[in-house]
Order: sequence, then C-alpha cells, then structure tokens
Amino acid sequence: MEFEILNFWSIIYLLFGILIGLIFGLLPGLGGVQCLALLTPITYALSPNDALLLLIGAAGAVPFGGSVTSILLNTPGTSQNTATVLDGFPMTCQGKAGQALGAASTASALGGIFGAIVLALIIPIGRSLVMAFSYPEYFMLAALGLSVISVVSEQSLLKGFISGILGLLFASFGYDPVTGSLRFSFEINYLWQGVKIVPVLLGLFAIAESIDLLQKGQPIAVQSASTKITGIGEGIKSVFKHFGLFFRSSVMGTIIGIIPGVGGSVANVVVYGFAVQTAKEKGSFGKGDIRGVIAPEAANNAKEGGALLPTLIFGIPGGAEMAVLLGALMLHGIQPGPRMLLDHADIVYSIIFALLASSILASVIGLCLAPYAAKITVAPVKYIAPVVFSLSLVGTYAVNAETGDMIVALIFGVLGYFMKHYGYSRAALVVGLVLGDLFQSAYHQTIQAMGYAGFFNRPISIGLFILIIALIVWTVIRYRREKHIMT
Repeated sequence: MEFEILNFWSIIYLLFGILIGLIFGLLPGLGGVQCLALLTPITYALSPNDALLLLIGAAGAVPFGGSVTSILLNTPGTSQNTATVLDGFPMTCQGKAGQALGAASTASALGGIFGAIVLALIIPIGRSLVMAFSYPEYFMLAALGLSVISVVSEQSLLKGFISGILGLLFASFGYDPVTGSLRFSFEINYLWQGVKIVPVLLGLFAIAESIDLLQKGQPIAVQSASTKITGIGEGIKSVFKHFGLFFRSSVMGTIIGIIPGVGGSVANVVVYGFAVQTAKEKGSFGKGDIRGVIAPEAANNAKEGGALLPTLIFGIPGGAEMAVLLGALMLHGIQPGPRMLLDHADIVYSIIFALLASSILASVIGLCLAPYAAKITVAPVKYIAPVVFSLSLVGTYAVNAETGDMIVALIFGVLGYFMKHYGYSRAALVVGLVLGDLFQSAYHQTIQAMGYAGFFNRPISIGLFILIIALIVWTVIRYRREKHIMT
C-alpha cells in the first residue's frame, strides 16, 4: 500500500478536511468527535491515503476554529477552548480582537508543528513512554488540573473554590465510573448519564453571555479603538516574544495528549494554570493577557501529536477524536498496534505530514479571515445576542438530539449569568466538571489495585504530587501578599 501526499487530489482532500474542521470548530457545541464521525462514512469510497488526509486535516483544524468563537464571543467552540475565553474575550472587549486572533493562529500552527515533530521523534520509544502512566499518574494529573481552580478564580479565592466544588458535585451525577451505582439522579432518566459538558459549556458561557449582552445593550467591544481591526501582526510577534511560554505549553500539551483518554479539555485548563503559576507577573491574567491566549492554544494543537502516539502504537485512543479515527483506520483495513511501524510505516508518516499541513493551513486560512470575523464584535447587540443564543441551543441539540441537553444549557445559562454578576468563577466550575470523572475513577482504581501507597511509590506520581503542593502553597502566599498590599 503506497501513500502519496503531494498529488493534486490528496491536497484537495486535505484542504476540504481543513475547511470542514474549521466550520465544526466555529459552530458552538460541535467539535472534533462530531466532525470525524460525520466524515468517516464519506471516506468509505476513498482510498486509505485520501481518507486519512481528509480526517487528519479536519481533526487538526477544529481546535483553531473553536478559538475564534472563544475570543470573539466568549463562547468556546469546543471544550478544548475553555481556557482561551479567560483572556481572549477580555482582549476583544478592549478592542484587541485582531491581536488575540493573531496570537491564537500562530500558537496553534507552531504548536501543531511541535506536536507532529515530537510524534515523529518519539514513535520509536513510544511504547515505554505510554506505559509509564497508570492510575496514580492519572489521579495526580487530575488533581493538578483541579489546583488550577485557584488560578482561574476571578475575584475571590473562596468563591473560586466554591465554584470548583460545585463543578465536582455536578460531575458526580449519574453512574459511578467504577462501581456503576447510580447517584443524584433524582429519578430523572436523563441524569443517569450525568451532566454533559457541551450543554454546560454553552450555557455557562454562550447563553449567559447573550443574556448579559442584551441586559447591557452594548456591542461586545466597547472601546472606540475596536472599530478598526488591527494588531494581527502584533499578535503574531507576541508568540515569539513569549517563546519560552509557548515552548513549555507545547511540551505539556504533547505529554498530556500522550496519556490515553485524558483529552484536550484537560490539556487546555492545566496548561493555562501552569502558565499563570510560572509567570513573573500574574496580575493581568484573566483580564486580557496575551499569554493567556498563547498557552492554551499552543497546547491544543500540540496535544494532537501526542494523542496519536497511543492510538497508533497500541490501538488505544488518546482521546474521543482519536477513538473515531481508530474506527476509520480499521474501516480501511489498517490495524493500529505494535506492528504498525513495521508493516505500515508509510501510513504513520503520512499521518504526521497531514497533521503538520493541517496545523499550518488552518491557521493561515483563519488568520486571513480574522479581519472580517473580528468585525462581529462591533455589530449591534440586538443582532448578535439572539444569534449566539439560537446557535447555542441548536449546537447543544445537534450533539445528541436530546431535548434534555437544551434544558440543561438554559439552566446553566441562567446560573452562568448570576455567577458572572456576583464574581463566581465559571471557569472553575468547568474545571471541576471536566476533571471530575478522571479524578474519581483514577482514585478508586489506584486504591483497588495498589492501595494508598500506590500514589507515592512511582516517580512520576510523586513528582506531580510535589508540583501540586508547591502550586497550592505558592497560591496561598500570593493571595495573602496581594491582600496585605491592598490593605
């Protein structure tokens, strides 16, 4: 089976996949899973080469598509863009939408390149790297992500922890991930599967934002400077100005992507929190800091390269999108696993090329459209808010075709509006909800398999534990210092 990646039709399929991926990223509620699931039946009539280019092109483009709505509308296009809204949207409100989009596109492209290069380099030693992570490492990684709650707290550390605990509470609805027992269902069949992330995200951010916009009656960008879309070049330069942050974020995104089943949502929030904690000047994060856009966007695309490693080497999907891709590979008679490098090395490197090209082209296309897309921020609110509200409900329903999802989105929309009004962190709630299942399941699995000692007798687990303690101590010291200065 010979793979060709530079002929005319291969490039056409790659470009088509990129355009579809950008569209699915832009539409609230949809994302990589829905995009790949829709495209997989279409690939049945294609050659394995063209099918892979189409699918990888789409998968690599979705994250940047989601960043556009995150920055412009405070609406995460996908769950992978949750942290991008924290600084991207405030920049839009300050009339810096072009700068934020420029930084996001550049960080996404370079992050994708980084992830693809790392994938190519570590595939020969990928087996031992993947096997280094087990239940204790998953638990510590989830705990590290939960420590981000203190970072994303907008006004009060206490309010941030309350929001995070609320997210963990919602994550405990439905079946227990280990025992299978039913919890907090309130005799409602819909809640047997728990509270789903997509309706929550669209409710907390998109619907709540549309309510807030209607209440204020002002355009998204209220500063006069926002009438001109400028600063895209400055946004591009900012990635190189903060290259150390970009590099660290890409490394962390790739590592998190390698861990099977963790996914882009975790990479997004963990890397954002790491960026805040390691910054010398933290005061501007959450208020429109360009570093808060660079870090999560670099991690978003870098993690794609990492997620492909366990998918190709072991046939274990690195995330939900990779699970769909795994099925597509098998549909075309390609069996991922330990022998793939020996029997189908050309397939592996064709995938790496497609990932590289997708990351670059998606960002270039998105950047070219940025001056036009950013103009939405100065449009009259009476047009924008109803559209955002409607798209949010449509996107929520489109994922599973369940009316219950729309009801949940509306409930969390009202909750999100009041949380924003009273200074409670919506991002902290999302962190708790996203990491809740991983936190619970990894904890029980570690106890059952290794006992409590299992958390502290493995090097990676111990290293993550030390990092968690250091982050918590430093956060407490920082808050006390800031409180002392204010008094």
